Amino acid sequence: MENANIQELLDSGVHFGHLTRKWDPNMAPYIYTERNGVHIIDLYKTAAKIEEASKALHKIASSGRKILFVATKKQAKDIVAEKAKSVNMPYITERWPGGMLTNFVTIRKAVKKMAAIDRMKTDGSFDALSKREKLQINRQREKLEKNLGSISDMTRLPGALFVIDIKKEHIAIAEAQKLNIPIFAMVDTNSDPRKVDFVIPANDDASKSIDKVLTYVTNAVAEGLSERKAEKEKAKEAKEAEAVKEEN
Repeated sequence: MENANIQELLDSGVHFGHLTRKWDPNMAPYIYTERNGVHIIDLYKTAAKIEEASKALHKIASSGRKILFVATKKQAKDIVAEKAKSVNMPYITERWPGGMLTNFVTIRKAVKKMAAIDRMKTDGSFDALSKREKLQINRQREKLEKNLGSISDMTRLPGALFVIDIKKEHIAIAEAQKLNIPIFAMVDTNSDPRKVDFVIPANDDASKSIDKVLTYVTNAVAEGLSERKAEKEKAKEAKEAEAVKEEN
């Protein structure tokens, strides 16, 4: 697994925190100094925390569990969608659907509704509807897609949550806490890190910073996934060899 590079973190502005008056005192252990009224994050601590989080995410991915990425703020949305897609993980970048985790059964029903509409379109039953009904169904499908499209493959609760800006995503954090789902997050100097299991102290406002941290994280997830694939193939080969042996 690739180690976080301090120079790269510095170049991406990961060290810029918030104004000192906006700080959360629980972030003190991760703050290096202040400059012009802005807190500067200790990048050596960030690098160590990225490595710690990456190891844990690698393990979750190789076990076959899903990691749900959550970021609805403007600077993070597109980056998160792209990075999560690249490792085939679910993500929420529109609005957190309340009860997404605590009321997962209902959310699954909505996802199934989406699949049912898609089936109607392929089996021809959609064509038999009136113009008005088609319009209504298409609107419903669009709305579902916008809010839940990225989690349509998530058939059970995720193995972990990866959040950008825990202040903004406080509902997601509260739901994950209730269900004991491990929370990984980029935590800026204005937030309380005690709500997170794997804290990555970092600037969660600049897209360059978000991109850099997520690159490290998703690379670890990708490695975990390929490890799982290799193990599956190995098991399959062993099984086939066993079958050949029995035939002879």
